[in-house]
Amino acid sequence: MNMNRSKIKILVAKPGLDGHDRGARVLCRFFRDSGYEVIYTGLHKTAEEVANAALQEDVDVLGMSFLSGAHESYVPKILNLLKNNGVDLNEIVILVGGTIPEEHFKRLIDLGVDGVFIPGVPLNEISDFIDLKIKEKRDKSEAQHYFVGTKLIQKNPV
Repeated sequence: MNMNRSKIKILVAKPGLDGHDRGARVLCRFFRDSGYEVIYTGLHKTAEEVANAALQEDVDVLGMSFLSGAHESYVPKILNLLKNNGVDLNEIVILVGGTIPEEHFKRLIDLGVDGVFIPGVPLNEISDFIDLKIKEKRDKSEAQHYFVGTKLIQKNPV
């Protein structure tokens, strides 16, 4: 996909008390090396800090990394904070990654998450998905793709 990645701003966040950020840092480096503008929040951020960073930076993509199970409480809170501050979740790509149980995928998608990535997904598949979702959201496409676990899924094919 021919997309000017330098115009795409990605915020990578580590909400909660999980202190393992190797995967998040690897993603940040990969995204930067792939041409995106990348902001990393660092460890131990509150939901308010993540939402405020996304708002202040006016990001195109919000990626949240969880290894502790905290996604169940943090993702809904962060998304509600964004919505309450005027963010249309149809205009921002929301990604969740880490050790997310398969039975939580649908719930996260229903909340407004566009992609749920588990360990082992090739990094280029994540960047390809970001490019696809940015294009879909900017074009307000009827075809919608979601990434769950290790699979790209198309809803509403045109």
